[in-house]
Amino acid sequence: MSLFFREIRFRWFMLPFLSLCFSISILAQVKRIEPENWWVGMKNQSLQLLVHGEKIGETSPSVSYPGVIIKKTHQTDSKNYLFIDLTISSSAKAGTFPIHFKRNGKVAHTYQYTLLSRVNNTSQVKGFSSADVIYLITPDRFANADETNDIAPNMREKIINRKNDYGRHGGDIRGIINNLDYISAMGFTAIWPTPLLENDMPEASYHGYAITDHYKVDPRFGTLEEYKELADKARRLNIKLIFDGVVNHTGLYYWWMNDLPFKDWINYPDSRKITNHRRTVNPDPYAAAADKELLVKGWFVDQMPDINQQNSFLANFLIQNNIWWIETLGLAGIRQDTYPYSPKKFLEQWTCQIMNEYPGFSIVGEEWSTNPLIAAYWQKGKPNNSGYNGCMKSTMDFPMQDALVQALTEPESWNKGLVKLYEAMANDFAYANPKDLLIFGDNHDMDRLFTFLKKDVNLTQMALTYLLTIRGIPQVYYGTEVLIENSAKPGDHGLIRTDFPGGWKEDTINAFTGAGLSADQLRIQSYLKKLLNWRKNKTVIHNGNTLHFAPAKGVYVYFRYDKKETVMVVMNKNKETVMLDNSRYAEILTGKKGATDIVRGTTYSLSEGISVPVRTAMIFEIK
Repeated sequence: MSLFFREIRFRWFMLPFLSLCFSISILAQVKRIEPENWWVGMKNQSLQLLVHGEKIGETSPSVSYPGVIIKKTHQTDSKNYLFIDLTISSSAKAGTFPIHFKRNGKVAHTYQYTLLSRVNNTSQVKGFSSADVIYLITPDRFANADETNDIAPNMREKIINRKNDYGRHGGDIRGIINNLDYISAMGFTAIWPTPLLENDMPEASYHGYAITDHYKVDPRFGTLEEYKELADKARRLNIKLIFDGVVNHTGLYYWWMNDLPFKDWINYPDSRKITNHRRTVNPDPYAAAADKELLVKGWFVDQMPDINQQNSFLANFLIQNNIWWIETLGLAGIRQDTYPYSPKKFLEQWTCQIMNEYPGFSIVGEEWSTNPLIAAYWQKGKPNNSGYNGCMKSTMDFPMQDALVQALTEPESWNKGLVKLYEAMANDFAYANPKDLLIFGDNHDMDRLFTFLKKDVNLTQMALTYLLTIRGIPQVYYGTEVLIENSAKPGDHGLIRTDFPGGWKEDTINAFTGAGLSADQLRIQSYLKKLLNWRKNKTVIHNGNTLHFAPAKGVYVYFRYDKKETVMVVMNKNKETVMLDNSRYAEILTGKKGATDIVRGTTYSLSEGISVPVRTAMIFEIK
């Protein structure tokens, strides 16, 4: 037999053996396990692992590690997934152990899983509160400190174009890190970056709300290590880090979209029905079942699949993912996007499991309604006929934001103008805890405050004064301090999220240093800095009582007071100076002698009138 034929015969002889080895190799592929690690010492000793890999669902996992047992395994509709329920007892120690995946009694693959010790004192985490002021940042538009990560070759959107409002501009985590000193010096005590997780979408990926991997930092923003560095350096400056969560939907190109674990993992996968956005169906006693279903199952937009949190495995995945980020970064809180679009039972489960693990933590939900009764519905402690009983401390106070804009832009009359603020405050009876509401003049989804107020510098300063002296947790959008606006294209989200001046090396104007800013920009930046740093130590503003007097003739006066201090705020919306008649406020001023302007340092005698300049808000410490 020739050498050629002997070689052919050998190959045919070996083919079944090689085929068997190949099938075992294919079977053995574990592409990912999520969460990718966990911690010992958690209150909740249960952990559910999502395992993804070629035919991994046909294997049987086993573990041999002190304090860790497999309680149950779950097969899915796809053979490429397996869910493993672990119990991690209080006796388990930090370390790495193998998970063996067996087929026909033989190990087809081994995966090394790690349990970590808890760091950052996460078990005693302190959330954000009314003592804080939050700086909201759109990372892609804040500062580009690392140009090497501007483009990720393997991702769908590869272009950097600062002239495109909806394109990527290059801002990154390093840009936030490098400017933490600025944020701290301004007086902010917390930062809320919009989502930094992977958004592998073909366009408009800059905003971060179309997540395609819940466990991966978008490489165009940086790395996980840089995210941790941001958290650590912020903590050293007494700045809390807030995570922008999205549990309602994902991006269309999420890694699991071509191979879903369960057929019901995504709502309306074929029709892509869009949600009706009728959030009122949540508390509405008369709402039709069809309307309720379309709200929670409909896709937010046709590029953002609505995930089905009524699938218990997906619910666990999302809850554990948020806990993973809390532990990994030492977070102070979560701002949850599109809160009322998810099933209420899931929202109860999600908020309460997190708050049970971290009693001092903070969660604030986005409920974009200008009706205080709707906003109040979601706050912990609010009795609801529908039976919803979540554990979320706060909601975003859209009713107050709407009232603020109307109050400062409408002409004064008995039912317009400043009376809108007076009545908005009067609605606090609807809330379980008004001081935990997130208050703001604008954010990344609406026109800039300076645009809302028709580019009136005085009204903008008045609005900031109001937000920083009433009850609640103030949030300021990046660039508000230097009058960023979008009047050229009202409602244009890309322009609303414009670049912060000085965040790019080619910028000729630098708001971080003040170089090139106009007199008005410097004025508001300086004013806000003084006010923020004054507010830091004012417990009377954080937790004090409120007394307000009905607006009259374009003037609104309110007081914040406790047993130690009294602060008086005067808003004069008139185009002329106003002399206050202090006798009207005798019920709180009786026995007080002087008022000191906290900005100018001027002291006034309360036995005389106080002169309040044109279109000005003034803050007085009363003695």
